[in-house]
Amino acid sequence: MSLKSKGINAEREIIHMFWQTQEWTACRVAGSGSIKYPAPDIIAANIHRKLAIECKTSKNKYQYLDKKEIHELLEYSKKTNTEPWIAIKFKKTEWKFIQVQNLKKTEKHYVTTKAALKEKGICFEDLLKINSVCETFK
Repeated sequence: MSLKSKGINAEREIIHMFWQTQEWTACRVAGSGSIKYPAPDIIAANIHRKLAIECKTSKNKYQYLDKKEIHELLEYSKKTNTEPWIAIKFKKTEWKFIQVQNLKKTEKHYVTTKAALKEKGICFEDLLKINSVCETFK
């Protein structure tokens, strides 16, 4: 299976998670990462909230994200008033959701580790319980 197929399958897994709830919808953004315009991998929404999600999976202990990816996620979120989230799944773990400010910034990338994600990330169920993005900063 190609890396692209693995990424698409990971995105679809998250989409199914949202649709299995009673209140949420979600869809993949075609061309995310390959068009000249900022676009997240997934847009999810309910009547109260809108999320823009960048998805990553990793077999390693680290997950790197290009600064360009993060910049585009934040730009898209600002223009659409969506909450920017990064969904990361390390091998043999559940999906965790983390905000950009909780990633470590290096010269060329943003990065998180399996351990840092466990500490600073939240599970899918907790993501759904947040009333607004501001609540995560309290």
